[in-house]
Amino acid sequence: MFEIVKKEILNPTVTRMEILAPRVAKKAEPGQFIILRADEQSERIPLTIADFDRLRGTVTVIFQVVGATTERLNHLSVGDFIPDFVGPLGKPTHTAGLRKVAVVGGGVGCAIAFPVAKKLHEMGCEVHAVIGFRTKELVILEKEFAQNSTKLKRMSDDGSWGEKGLVTDALRELIESGEQYDEIITIGPLIMMKFVCALAVQYGVKCVASMNPVMIDGTGMCGGCRLTVGGKTVFACVDGPEFDGALIDFDEAIERSSMYRGFERHKYEESCNLFKGEK
Repeated sequence: MFEIVKKEILNPTVTRMEILAPRVAKKAEPGQFIILRADEQSERIPLTIADFDRLRGTVTVIFQVVGATTERLNHLSVGDFIPDFVGPLGKPTHTAGLRKVAVVGGGVGCAIAFPVAKKLHEMGCEVHAVIGFRTKELVILEKEFAQNSTKLKRMSDDGSWGEKGLVTDALRELIESGEQYDEIITIGPLIMMKFVCALAVQYGVKCVASMNPVMIDGTGMCGGCRLTVGGKTVFACVDGPEFDGALIDFDEAIERSSMYRGFERHKYEESCNLFKGEK
């Protein structure tokens, strides 16, 4: 059993939790993920490791309440226990040798981008962070990014926070102003990553994208997280979750990501009704 030692509401749909999991914290690295169950009746879901503290033995996860399991997880409080918390899984972000990097995050994907930016910053790498949200009310981790980047570009769809526009607008502006990056690392909605990677290809910059498809066991056995990268089938849980953005078949990934949307919504509504009945 894994105790929840801290819980914080970051915005109306996004929550941050610190979980006491010393063995996971000891081995965790940016870019990796865990798989958990909120309770004995819940399904298994993957969540990226948003931060970790090896001394305290804690692992931080940030999740958006979009389905039944995240709804159940969000109803837990400090002092409650999670039955399963497995990890770290996946390959860590490659950071060795990088001197100047643009980290581009969108929405709740910024929770995944942050630990990468933090490690690069701690290594002495020059980090230019570009983070985007639909509107001001959905912003998360602004202070954390500011503390761990040399340059921070804030973007919002409606102009209520930072500059109005897309993360690709800010990234293009940086590149065309003369900034030269060893690598661009992007994490966020699939459609956003598709266009960030296309922009990187246009300017001849290597771009790495973190993929988060449907995942069940985290060991490559179920095949649910398969992607096509460079014309070959790979599995995000063991071969990734990060891949060369120029080689990812984003159109296929986008199509597959929508296959279970109706089912997920149905289960989420069932879960909401269940908790309403407990009040």
